[in-house]
Amino acid sequence: MFLIVGLGNIGTKYEHTRHNIGFDSVNLLSDKYKIPINRKRFKGLCGEGIIENNRVILLKPSTYMNLSGESVIEAVNFYKIDSNNIIIMHDDIDIPVGKLRIRTHGSAGGHNGVKNIILNLATDQFLRIKIGVGQPEGQLISHVLGKFSKDDRIHMEKVLAASEEVIECILKSGVEEAMNRFNGLTL
Repeated sequence: MFLIVGLGNIGTKYEHTRHNIGFDSVNLLSDKYKIPINRKRFKGLCGEGIIENNRVILLKPSTYMNLSGESVIEAVNFYKIDSNNIIIMHDDIDIPVGKLRIRTHGSAGGHNGVKNIILNLATDQFLRIKIGVGQPEGQLISHVLGKFSKDDRIHMEKVLAASEEVIECILKSGVEEAMNRFNGLTL
């Protein structure tokens, strides 16, 4: 079983912002694989289904970004999921718009949601799909909580489609294959 978590903030004012790109990614998986994310559990919304012959839980924490780990640890403990089967999809300001990066472990890199997940899991050994939202030109908070420009949104649609392919590749062929195919790819 895999736990696939999209990070974001709940509420309509945060929809389609840079910080909610994880929610957008998980929503695409939900639509494609007909896995409704409509059950209130684990301090979030979740749904269960099958992707590439693997049982998956799709989870969108409703704890707000900085406490995402509280939601993740509840799901992990309930389903007894190994940390190697956790996939976190989130925004990354250090990656340009139009790129994504897959990592198997490491620091939070300044991302408070990932930092809280590491704290709650007591490990940094979980998969991350980092989706580039670009560096802020001004204030960090207004950047990550802001929406993409029209041109950037076009790039993001390609990246979101690629994030679906990344998940499929990980589940079908493994993380190394996904890293070889998608790390460094410009969309």
